[in-house]
Amino acid sequence: MVRRLSVEQLSVTNIRNLRSVTLNTSADVVVFAGRNGSGKTSLLEALYLLCTSKSFRAPRPAESITHGQTEAVVRGRLLDGTVGREQRVLLRDGVRSARFDDKRPPSLAAYAQASPVVIFHPGDLPLTMGPAQGRRQFLDRVAFYTTPNGTKALDDYTRAHRARQKLLETRGVDAPDIDPWEALVARHGLELMQTRQHAAAALIDATEHAFTQFAAPQLVLRGRYVPTAPDDEDSYLTMLQNSRVGDSHRGSACIGPHRDDLELTLDGQPLRQVGSQGQHRAAVLALKNGEITAIERARGTKPILLLDDVSSELDAERLRAFFSFVQREQVQVFLTTTRPEWIETGAFGEASSRHNFEVDHGVITRI
Repeated sequence: MVRRLSVEQLSVTNIRNLRSVTLNTSADVVVFAGRNGSGKTSLLEALYLLCTSKSFRAPRPAESITHGQTEAVVRGRLLDGTVGREQRVLLRDGVRSARFDDKRPPSLAAYAQASPVVIFHPGDLPLTMGPAQGRRQFLDRVAFYTTPNGTKALDDYTRAHRARQKLLETRGVDAPDIDPWEALVARHGLELMQTRQHAAAALIDATEHAFTQFAAPQLVLRGRYVPTAPDDEDSYLTMLQNSRVGDSHRGSACIGPHRDDLELTLDGQPLRQVGSQGQHRAAVLALKNGEITAIERARGTKPILLLDDVSSELDAERLRAFFSFVQREQVQVFLTTTRPEWIETGAFGEASSRHNFEVDHGVITRI
């Protein structure tokens, strides 16, 4: 049975310009409206921190803390199906700590896997039109939920690949200890390729279907994982050995998961080359829907959806279609907008409960 995850109450202290905020968020749809720079995105950042212990805006915990303060806290009451729990994340001295009902989780990864969340924000737009690295990272985020050892495979491969490269650059192509490292590169590379292939398979069908719902239905979006290395260990090793000279000069192996891609095509043509701005935006949102479906099937939980200023990325017609599609997913949605009138479309349906908040320089008022 699939459970629905939701945040019923949120308390934020010292995140960006949010000095002290407590909100009742027990609704299907929670709208944060306000001008740019008012603190809307900081609320989504706080929600993301609460669910994952990480920020989607900053690589280091200290960057999320209010200027001049030394620590920040996000607390929340979550409902996982019919079971409620308290979650808390503390940022202090560059360190993150997380708690379930005042108990330490086995790891921060276990904490994040227990409260899955999917986010769309303007920084995601290069996902379909930018370099392959962003799409690899996207697959790794999906794999975090779909494959239990996915993160370990990535860490193991990265470590082995870097060690091989360092040997090539410091001791040459005939270094006596390079063979064992290449064996590890091939072994962990295959593990990571299989992990990403599984993640791609889990999200592509839902992505392709979603695109037809809120983009142009006559256009066909297709996706597939494209590896650069052979899928058997012996052939992989042979290619690594034959490319040592070139790899020592180029700074990385010419094959392997660090060069793979999630290929996206529109009517058989590369989306990066032929897609319009609107089609790229719709494709990114479709990928996010695929991520929701992949998490739901893997974890048995409908994740929380965070949408940062989506109304500026789609026209009114596509926005209504997208919200109607999201409603059918039955996930809790938090969204920010500078155009609250665009959200007053009824697209979420009469059955959806909704809370509206106005955000002004870190002060939040229920409308």
